[in-house]
Amino acid sequence: MIPRSESVALMNAVSPTIKRLIAEHRARREHWYFHEFIPWEQGRNYVDEPWDKSQCTLRPEVRTALLLNLLTEDNLPYYYGQLATTYGETESMNDWSGIWTAEEGQHAIAMRAYLLVSRNVDPRILEDDRMTMVERGWNNDIQDPLDLFVYTATQELATRLSHFNSGKQADDEIAYELMKRIAADENHHFMFYSGVVAEMLNHMPSEVLISMAKVNAIFAMPGTTMPQWTRRSLEVAKAGIYNHRVHAEKVLTPLLRQWKLDQLTDLTPEAEQARDFMMALPGQYLEMAESFEARLAKRAKKPVTV
Repeated sequence: MIPRSESVALMNAVSPTIKRLIAEHRARREHWYFHEFIPWEQGRNYVDEPWDKSQCTLRPEVRTALLLNLLTEDNLPYYYGQLATTYGETESMNDWSGIWTAEEGQHAIAMRAYLLVSRNVDPRILEDDRMTMVERGWNNDIQDPLDLFVYTATQELATRLSHFNSGKQADDEIAYELMKRIAADENHHFMFYSGVVAEMLNHMPSEVLISMAKVNAIFAMPGTTMPQWTRRSLEVAKAGIYNHRVHAEKVLTPLLRQWKLDQLTDLTPEAEQARDFMMALPGQYLEMAESFEARLAKRAKKPVTV
């Protein structure tokens, strides 16, 4: 963590860029209404007609992905709290936190409405898991604004892919259009956070690189506190919706290219080491992906004994 005085100075230095990116976000993002994406005509009374698994229309792995995405979005109060605590002294970030929270809030509302109306989730399990998730809360222990910008830039891009791929694999036009719209929002948010990180690199490249290495060395998505996270994330990984290969090829590699880390100069020795770590990271994730895929292929060829 850089000293607080340097952190405040950095936030002040990039404040004009933050204001510009907010203005660009407002001009670029098309406002939308979740109720226009929900097939309300499919709705039935859960009391008169209790939920049954046979009513589901989506494949199990897609239902799991949508549930995972929804429960992650449900922890929005904790995400806002982290933003407000970390950026509380910066007026421009106060403005962004309000915009971001208002837009993110619609995502959980929309996904929940779709899953309940289409009966692709057990409503009791969904509510029990939501209660558990929110009671557990979320805290990634990031206190420095620089670290949080690096984390959110990475996480927003990852979330965009998880949402989009879930809809793409749904074999349902309604789910696809809804998740595509939500993914578009996440991409707008990614553009904001990654744009701020790019500007920070212009001011303190060594410190930003060190932050990138620190954050990515222990990077985890914010849904890890949900019930059955390991089982659910593994199911999603097997389906190719989000896994190590997606993270390497669609998140880390584009970020390294966008931020032009290989072109940075006048770095401290520690920052040079951090850059080496970051440049090698996609390859490490690909190695894990290949190992995971090899295990899946071997398991698929294994004869079933009765």
